[in-house]
Amino acid sequence: MAGQRFARQIALPEIGLAGQNRIRAAKALIVGMGGLGCPAAQYLASGGFGGLVLNDFDRIDETNLPRQILFGPDDVGVLKVDAACRRLKALNPELNVETLSQRLDERALRAAVAGADMVLDCTDNFATRLAVNAACVSEGVPLISGAAVRFEGQIMVFVDPRQGPCYQCIYDDEDEWLGNCQGNGVLAPVPGVIGSLMAVEALRLASGAGSGLDGGLLLWDGSAGQWQRVRLSRNPDCPICGGR
Repeated sequence: MAGQRFARQIALPEIGLAGQNRIRAAKALIVGMGGLGCPAAQYLASGGFGGLVLNDFDRIDETNLPRQILFGPDDVGVLKVDAACRRLKALNPELNVETLSQRLDERALRAAVAGADMVLDCTDNFATRLAVNAACVSEGVPLISGAAVRFEGQIMVFVDPRQGPCYQCIYDDEDEWLGNCQGNGVLAPVPGVIGSLMAVEALRLASGAGSGLDGGLLLWDGSAGQWQRVRLSRNPDCPICGGR
């Protein structure tokens, strides 16, 4: 039954049955169940991931609905992780979903990261992004980081953040490149594009196919219809990974 369901993925030479079985055994931590987290989680569930840990302490607001595609009008006021859990389990009954509906302190965040095979940073809070990156470097867990605002988005992948570079090599505490969508606005499908790409990278990593974006930054300008790829280098003065 499962083999038939995932036949189109198994048919890919880079995946195969062994890769699909690895996906089924994989567990991802998704931090932030907003415009990025919703499509990423949906595709990981439908793609056969065995386990997801959803972390978000926000409740659903009506303004979330255009881009946070797991939620509907009846979910307004409900915790995002609770509504997402129900939808994801309906999508894939074999999926194991854990929810963390509180803001994680450093110790709790590192424990959650250590218990996952990879982390998807889907937040729009710069301080949280830095904290997630530090935890991934500390625990040696792959990090997939996405961001979206206005008509623009980006994705970065760090398969082995202990080998560098890491997220803080690029952005430091005083260099937040991207405001949140509440203050700047965002076209509804833009987070969907980036969240879907994050799911692609997560499925590739889980299957053993590897990431084509490791150590790179992919930028998308939706208003111009242009993509740009930048190769990242470790910052020797990075306070998180520079001394390793």
